[in-house]
Amino acid sequence: MTTPATTRTRRDWIVLISIGLAAGFLSGFLGVGGGTIIVPALTGFLAFNQRLAAGTSLAAIIPPAIVGVIGYVLTGSVNWIAGLILIVGAIAGAWIGSWLLNKLPLIVLRWMFIVFLLGVAISLFLAVPSRDAQVDITALTALMLVALGLVTGIISGLIGVGGGVILVPTLMLLFGSSDLEAKGTSLLVMIPTTITGTIGNSRRGNVDLKAAAAIGLTAALTSLLGVWCAVLINPWVGSILFGAYLLFIAGQNAYKTIKAQRKAKQAPAA
Repeated sequence: MTTPATTRTRRDWIVLISIGLAAGFLSGFLGVGGGTIIVPALTGFLAFNQRLAAGTSLAAIIPPAIVGVIGYVLTGSVNWIAGLILIVGAIAGAWIGSWLLNKLPLIVLRWMFIVFLLGVAISLFLAVPSRDAQVDITALTALMLVALGLVTGIISGLIGVGGGVILVPTLMLLFGSSDLEAKGTSLLVMIPTTITGTIGNSRRGNVDLKAAAAIGLTAALTSLLGVWCAVLINPWVGSILFGAYLLFIAGQNAYKTIKAQRKAKQAPAA
């Protein structure tokens, strides 16, 4: 468990602000919530357990998602119809995910997060971003979008990410979206999803609201900068860089998890 907010040091607040600045830029740049930075940073630097880190991360994602989607709206890169369809499934999924968060063992959550990161990294290497493509809405596409929203919502509530790391590559790979449209639509879906998941997590005591506010409000400051860079940079380069980052984070978390498991096994014999 993390240090209580009443005894949090200046160093702790500096860490929270730094996490927010990085997560906000990532949110705008890639259309994700920034949970891939927030969760490992909270567990690594502030001794949050995986459950509390996931819940706090989800709450912190709300402000930069709102600011980021405004930036993409200004560039005409939000598919409102696809976004609203995704939201239907995502809200239901977020409730399921936040409920499961309180039921599963922490070690299971850690391994789920690692596998999740690896899957996302692979999908980013496979995606071929385009600035001209868009999602065509049909009856079949609508059903697929609802299913995608449901899965995204569950993972969002369970792991503490906004779901953009699933939505962005999936919208590009399976639905033919452009990279900017995928990012803008992802952030739109993220807003109600994260709010719903946060309500569920708060009721179960899985959110540090002060830490979430510090990260989220700081992240909102750099979110628009990320959007601006996303428009300027080559989309393929951005995907490769982020995929490499996720592989690093997954490897780092796997090492820590294995080390913790070995230490736990040796403890009774000590």
